[in-house]
Amino acid sequence: MTGKGKRSAVRLTARGAIALILLATLAGYVLAALFDLQALIGLAFVAACLLGVLLVNPRELLSLVVTPPLVFFVATLFVELGRALSSVGIIQSLALGLYGSLSHGAPWLFAGSAVVLGVAWGRGLRDNVRELRDELRAGAEVPRPRQPFVPEPEGYFEPKVYGTPRTED
Repeated sequence: MTGKGKRSAVRLTARGAIALILLATLAGYVLAALFDLQALIGLAFVAACLLGVLLVNPRELLSLVVTPPLVFFVATLFVELGRALSSVGIIQSLALGLYGSLSHGAPWLFAGSAVVLGVAWGRGLRDNVRELRDELRAGAEVPRPRQPFVPEPEGYFEPKVYGTPRTED
């Protein structure tokens, strides 16, 4: 029995992979605060992106590919909201904190998104996109031929009575 062709038994749904990336990014924020090393945030994010795309079911790659920027933003918003609640000017502190954190995290965000896209492409993302296109084409409505305008006959707007009137016993 050789290890060649053997796949990991662990498979995640797209939601599970997204939760993994979110939790790892939040853990990166905690570790960065403890060790005063801001690169831990980005490293945790990129590592979680790689792990998530490797463990996700191949049929759910399309859902995972589009989410790393949103996940990074949500994690950053959560952390900066926590920091802003302890300040006097919550809105100003939140805005400045988001601006600074997202600016510093942009290279890591780009790297994580590129890793997810590259690995997903190799795992069959192209097939997922092709299947989606086929489904959208099959579900598209066939355009009906236009019918010429036919004016309504005279008296069309008179009240119509449907059914038979009720009789009271």
